Amino acid sequence: METAVRIGSFLAIFAMLAGWEFWRPRRVLSQAKHVRWLTNLSLVVVDALVLRLMGGVVAFAAAVYVQQHGWGWFNNVAWPYWLEFIIAIVLLDFALYLQHVATHRVPWLWRLHRVHHTDLDIDLTTGVRFHPIEIGLSMIYKVVLVTALGAAPWAVLIFEIILNGASLFNHSNVYIPEKIDRRVRRFIITPDMHRVHHSTRVEETNSNFGFSISLWDYA
Repeated sequence: METAVRIGSFLAIFAMLAGWEFWRPRRVLSQAKHVRWLTNLSLVVVDALVLRLMGGVVAFAAAVYVQQHGWGWFNNVAWPYWLEFIIAIVLLDFALYLQHVATHRVPWLWRLHRVHHTDLDIDLTTGVRFHPIEIGLSMIYKVVLVTALGAAPWAVLIFEIILNGASLFNHSNVYIPEKIDRRVRRFIITPDMHRVHHSTRVEETNSNFGFSISLWDYA
């Protein structure tokens, strides 16, 4: 069921943002959409095959296994479930922020991550344009985090949905009025806030690393 929930959420968010881009685009793109989408979505298929070879929804499966064996921080404290749920999502978000910083700071990780940055235009499909090896390494990293935290399976699944949805959203070519954007970006990453990260200027590329919660970039 978790696979269906994740895929269904991804497709629903993708369809909504694709419609928004068509109805109210932020910028006129320089490349034909069908050419870029073929390349970027082909990578999604390859990445999905990599994750399938790793065991499907690996992070969720790891969370179930960890819970069954009583491993990890949350499985050894008596905190309310809702509190552990929120803390798990926030900590996983921060951990992925640190991972993103590392992909820009560590040369061999950057060689993988720059596949994401070589997209000549930016739209929602840029949010799924990643090297398969980077996707595999990221999943291993998340499994380690989930094991250490003892995060609840449904917290991990919700986080994965947020991760995918936020990546699509903050790369999307959608128009948001400036006044609304300024208010929203106090809490979450907006497309205009994240677009700086895809600048050709190194000092701008090495900034705005967040994908969901904007706090980490303001701190």
